[in-house]
Amino acid sequence: MDQLPPHPDSERYSVTLCPPAVTAVAELTAASGVSKSDVINRAVLLLGFIEAERAKGHDLMIRDTSGALERIHII
Repeated sequence: MDQLPPHPDSERYSVTLCPPAVTAVAELTAASGVSKSDVINRAVLLLGFIEAERAKGHDLMIRDTSGALERIHII
């Protein structure tokens, strides 16, 4: 398997987002005040982190305001 450099140079992509993703990017951009590129970069980095943790056998959990834990499934 090819190994990636630790910090590759920036790279430009052209992608077509599905309508729910377009809405999510717009909402996240408005709520966070960051650019669309930053929102998408953060999403990719978050998915990478989640997949790395799942590869270690870890679960993704969320705690609600009452303290109850719920396992999150990303397909």
